Amino acid sequence: MMSGQIYDAGEVFGIMQFQEEDDEEEENGENTEKYNPGITLRSKVVVTRESGLQASDPTSIFLVDHAWTYRVDHARQQLEQIPGLLPRMASLMGVDFHGEAPDVETVELVMECMWKYNQTYQLSQGSAEEKVPLWYIMDEFGSQVQHSDQPSCCMAPFFYIQGQLTYTVLWPRQDLQEGDEVTRDYAYGETDPLVRRCQLLPWIPADLEGVDSTVAEPPDSFYENVIHENKEQLPVEIQPCPVPEDRILKVFSEMSQIRNNLTHPGFRLTEQQDEADILWLYSHMKDYRTLSLECPHVMVNQFPCESIVTVKDCLAAVARRVKGGPAPDWLPETFNLKTELPQFVKHYQLRQQRGEDNHWICKPWNLARGLDTHITDSLDYIIRQRESTPKVVCKYLEHPVLFNREEVGMVKFDIRYMLMLRSVKPLRLYVYDVFWLRFANRPFSLDHFDDYQKHFTVMNYDEKAELMQVHYDDFIPMFERQYPQYSWKEVEAKLFKVFRELFEVATSRPAPYGICHYPSSRAIYAVDLMLKWAADQNGERVMQPQILELNFSPDCARACLYHPDFYNHIFQSLFLDQFEDVPVTQII
Repeated sequence: MMSGQIYDAGEVFGIMQFQEEDDEEEENGENTEKYNPGITLRSKVVVTRESGLQASDPTSIFLVDHAWTYRVDHARQQLEQIPGLLPRMASLMGVDFHGEAPDVETVELVMECMWKYNQTYQLSQGSAEEKVPLWYIMDEFGSQVQHSDQPSCCMAPFFYIQGQLTYTVLWPRQDLQEGDEVTRDYAYGETDPLVRRCQLLPWIPADLEGVDSTVAEPPDSFYENVIHENKEQLPVEIQPCPVPEDRILKVFSEMSQIRNNLTHPGFRLTEQQDEADILWLYSHMKDYRTLSLECPHVMVNQFPCESIVTVKDCLAAVARRVKGGPAPDWLPETFNLKTELPQFVKHYQLRQQRGEDNHWICKPWNLARGLDTHITDSLDYIIRQRESTPKVVCKYLEHPVLFNREEVGMVKFDIRYMLMLRSVKPLRLYVYDVFWLRFANRPFSLDHFDDYQKHFTVMNYDEKAELMQVHYDDFIPMFERQYPQYSWKEVEAKLFKVFRELFEVATSRPAPYGICHYPSSRAIYAVDLMLKWAADQNGERVMQPQILELNFSPDCARACLYHPDFYNHIFQSLFLDQFEDVPVTQII
């Protein structure tokens, strides 16, 4: 079947069409079939072979072709440019399309409707870009297999290595007679009844009355599961090892940025990891226990359980300690799609009822650079993201503070600071005074959310995108000219207060519920943030910092390029406690 690419489902199954009125949807005032209103022509798949289908028959497995496979950021371009794709998708989804050339309205309708038809898989090997989930829509046969809580069949994607192609395979779970319907479970694998209702909302309206939309810090088991999944072994208790003033510390690192830029006379690079005084690693360390037992004097550039702040779902969880429940003012409203889907759906529906902006951004727990990140106001779109990589969903900033770029207009920008964690007990946190700016390339507006250069600021990984460079000390007077009522010194004081609050709560509890105290640990974290417009207690318009994420082992290429002593400053601050003539401010 595979080698011959035999699609023999037509000999066994048929597609039956029937009319159905959307009474329940009309009662709720919602017409989910807005692209084909009124009486809806629906389809289902039935067994047409007289002998039926036997689950025990080894030949009762069928290939289903994929009509369209894509990544979301390429969807619009493909619908507009690939001949025949838009008419086929419109026909498959019941969208009226009578023209020949793609039009904006039909493209938008297909991109709205496709989340009722999309399926997903991802590759387990390759670069970070290659591992971004792929979405696909099955052919006209596969797309008409309807949902059932007691499905008669199963369907799953199958990658055929020899042909380098992906299909869907279908097989019966039970014997089927002629005329029986072929169904599958659209929420396969989910057993929680409430979560199932939420997952099925793209197809089946449901009342979530009684569901509380408020979220609190998760139970201790959440953090215990994190350290278990990370396979992290906590260190034993050790005593601090003071460094003699005249000693030159040997540094082992495989990172070229360290090897090419660390020139401070207090340090010497070594090729031998076992003779190093400092390990500056790119990858995450797991076995702190062995390190603490065998090499307690060896310092390392990370802390046990630092994922509390560097992984987005953990960051959202620990930040709730600030107010004892809801998110602090400096973090966008955030929900974990894996564990807080019902609360998010209820919150979304309440905002919708109040007429509030409902644009959200879905982010993978542990990816950066905007990879696999989605901005939308479509609840269907957000719910379906739960089926790909684990994600959080954060309120998208509808009123960001913008920067006026000449010849472009008012664009989004974000700010990156480097935080230096010297120790947990006592808590000693520093910030590098030099900061970095990143700018969008197109004017901001709440539309065209798949336009990367309008809604994102990370341009240095795309050779085709313009990269605007503004040095921090040039930016400050430019910013103050654009916003004369707001001094950068006052804005920065707010930022530093936010950093302090975050690390105070992140270290307020012992591991695994907080960053672990380990005297031989040091670390730098890149904190990315934006500013949004908000109102203070007096109703005055203020700039409110918003933390976007913290990154472990950040890319410091720009830092080294424009500030060649960057790593010298970092190393002498973290490992030698030398702060004279270094652009560093102590936060805690």
